[in-house]
Amino acid sequence: MSREPNYEFQEWWNKQREKNHDFFTNDSNNANKGFLTVEIRSLNPDLTTEKDRSRSARQLSWICLLRFQQLANSLAWITNSFLLLLRTANRRISAADSPSDSSASRLYRIIKFFLFLVVLLLCVELVAYFKGWHFSPPSAASAEAAVELFYALWLEIRADYLAPPLQSLANVCIVLFLIQSMDRVLLMLGCLWIKIRRIKPTASMEYPMGRVETGNVDDYPMVLVQIPMCNEKEVYQQSIAAVCIMDWPKERMLVQVLDDSDELDAQNLIQAEVQKWHQKGVHILYRHRLIRSGYKAGNLKSAMSCDYIKNYEFVAIFDADFQPAPDFLKKTIPHFMGNDDLALVQARWAFVNKDENLLTRLQNINLSFHFEVEQQVNGVFINFFGFNGTAGVWRIKALEDCGGWLERTTVEDMDIAVRAHLCGWKFVYLNDVKCYCELPESAFKLYILF
Repeated sequence: MSREPNYEFQEWWNKQREKNHDFFTNDSNNANKGFLTVEIRSLNPDLTTEKDRSRSARQLSWICLLRFQQLANSLAWITNSFLLLLRTANRRISAADSPSDSSASRLYRIIKFFLFLVVLLLCVELVAYFKGWHFSPPSAASAEAAVELFYALWLEIRADYLAPPLQSLANVCIVLFLIQSMDRVLLMLGCLWIKIRRIKPTASMEYPMGRVETGNVDDYPMVLVQIPMCNEKEVYQQSIAAVCIMDWPKERMLVQVLDDSDELDAQNLIQAEVQKWHQKGVHILYRHRLIRSGYKAGNLKSAMSCDYIKNYEFVAIFDADFQPAPDFLKKTIPHFMGNDDLALVQARWAFVNKDENLLTRLQNINLSFHFEVEQQVNGVFINFFGFNGTAGVWRIKALEDCGGWLERTTVEDMDIAVRAHLCGWKFVYLNDVKCYCELPESAFKLYILF
């Protein structure tokens, strides 16, 4: 039997709840909130919070110390580089003072005079800036001090004699910039046309891939492979090995290692590597010059003066940091067959460390545009481009026809390309044939290279 509901108690409870509504509500402004809230206080401070704060401060201190160390290292590197530059300049200026080279000595004296003049004018400009003369230029008539008179005369000279030729030079630079911009636009349009039409050089014949049979070598012309190097102790092994394992009949190929090293250790290492491959049956020779005149051009010129060169029809050139693929000659030599006016077949460079850092990525972008756009468009439309100095195959007859390698310039690759083109020879660029190499990974190595 259920209990009857107590209506009187229910009515009393509702009245009490209406009276004390604020007592039972959990409002933020309730004055009696503290009655319903239990606050637990600890006698000990929050050690965890303090511990986290102290650890964060210690980490911040270590970060600051690391930043200061990096800044100190950067300043030390800049200082050492500046001192090295000054010592190099002083050494060259001192070497130019010898009586055997009077023209160079005269040139350095002129350079030193203009350097002194520039520093003097810079000091005058600084004085004028702090005096406020650049806001209200003084005139020669109203000048009081000697420096003020000198500055006023300098302003007149700039306005009457220096400003007109500089303005003319600026106009010439604008015209050259427009010409270069138009050239870039035409090159990009030509590259787009090549991509759309899928234009690429084709050879009249092809060599079968794989190892060549010993008895069937008459179709393979005699090829000379040259590897010029100088103190290349880091990369000589891989470059010599890549050339020696190329898929070409051994009796139809000769490898010349042209060593211009002035370090005895490098000479011994390279000579030992050559001897190792010679014992494996590769026709390879080691050449070393006692007098390193003409640098790379002189090295190549000296190698081409050998008597046995007349037995070879083509010469492939690879720098010490380049590693051609085994089928490099089989992809390049066929383009010469049937093209008696073809002098050069240039391959594209590919880089094994293009993603190493920001510097290598920027170099890859720059050189990719050079090969993909400039070299390819010029090769397709005008059959002429600048030889890149490596990863190319020359017809020896063309080299002899244009005068061979000359020591008159350090850009011997462009020099011989221009002379060969003027003699009527044509060039072919192969964008799909790649020769791997390494990019300089630091600014110092990039400076040494170029």
